[in-house]
Amino acid sequence: MVGPTPQPQGIPVTPEQAEQVQPENWAIHGQATITWLLQPAFRSPYQGPQSLSPAANGRETIDATLYAGIRPWPGAEIWINPEVDQGFGLSNTFGVAGYPSGEAYKIGKVDPYFLVQRGFLRQTIDLSGDTQKLEPDLNQLGGTQTANRLVFTIGKYSIVDVFDTNTYAHDPRNDFFNWSIIDQGAFDYAANAWGYTYGGAVEWYQDWWTARAGVFDLSLAPNSTKLSPGFAQGQFVAELEERHALWDQPGKFKLLYWLTRGNLGTYLAAIAQGEATGQTPSTGAARSFRTKGGVGLNLEQQLAPDFGVFARASMSQGTVEEVDFTDINQSISAGLSLTGSRWGRPDDTVARCAAPWRVDAICSGTQRAGSALVTATGFVVVWFQEALSTRNFRK
Repeated sequence: MVGPTPQPQGIPVTPEQAEQVQPENWAIHGQATITWLLQPAFRSPYQGPQSLSPAANGRETIDATLYAGIRPWPGAEIWINPEVDQGFGLSNTFGVAGYPSGEAYKIGKVDPYFLVQRGFLRQTIDLSGDTQKLEPDLNQLGGTQTANRLVFTIGKYSIVDVFDTNTYAHDPRNDFFNWSIIDQGAFDYAANAWGYTYGGAVEWYQDWWTARAGVFDLSLAPNSTKLSPGFAQGQFVAELEERHALWDQPGKFKLLYWLTRGNLGTYLAAIAQGEATGQTPSTGAARSFRTKGGVGLNLEQQLAPDFGVFARASMSQGTVEEVDFTDINQSISAGLSLTGSRWGRPDDTVARCAAPWRVDAICSGTQRAGSALVTATGFVVVWFQEALSTRNFRK
């Protein structure tokens, strides 16, 4: 999936200190990650082609990314991220809606392959307020910005580079692995099979709040490698962020909304069509242009300089098939994070998280629609719903 690179927070500085900051005009960074997944054998009386295999197995994923950026004019940055990937997730990334590795792609290959995952322009327009220092980082040139500003981002990148960010749980290369922990489980964001898309976003930072909105290209078909030509299918995403201090410690609360317009099927339409034709129900055969929406909440709260808590909750329209993320339409997660400053290792982090509530798409979607065929066995994009039935249901 995606190792998000959200814009780092600025550090307030005095006017005198700001004058000493030399803006970077170019930068090159790199990273490589190797992840091993090991799974013991377990008993599974019911299984299908998209189930998590009950046999003991291990898989690995490797990715190496180059982050190259230049500043063509004041306030602007152009970044390109070529990447080499290789490997597989457990059971080819099927079998679990909250999949256990954010480094596992939906496309697995034995041999390494090359892709340019990001290529975008970011333009920052300073408005007013205190000056902030920006430290050099992945997809971020060092320099300064004002607290109140406009930020425009256009090109190819991941929606979660800009939306649904969280200091404590967002990056599988630095914190948690599970898909439903690093992002809102029901946030069915537009993307190709690797988690990237084309689009544009605008952010307005002002005092204690930020408003974000963007329009992005949808995949040609759910979870395909190709994106829809000419933005024939798309997604609108909006987010409101509130910043506050609790017990003199900073925190953020975000409200997220998304609306997808594309060629999508519903589970009930697929089941009805299957009954009428005697064929295996398929959402792919029952697709038409329709909308699918969702909302989510995102909280992060620092309780001490080295300790914080976080929580997310989200829900989407479960009667419509999953588009580009995973088969979850209701999800709650929460956790805590502690850095190693107290034992002399500030770059280390110990964290714990749980997702006590998660409703997967086909189960919730058909139940809420009152279907008599809730127990239909289901093939969906990531998760295989097992049930005592001879019926099949596929994408």
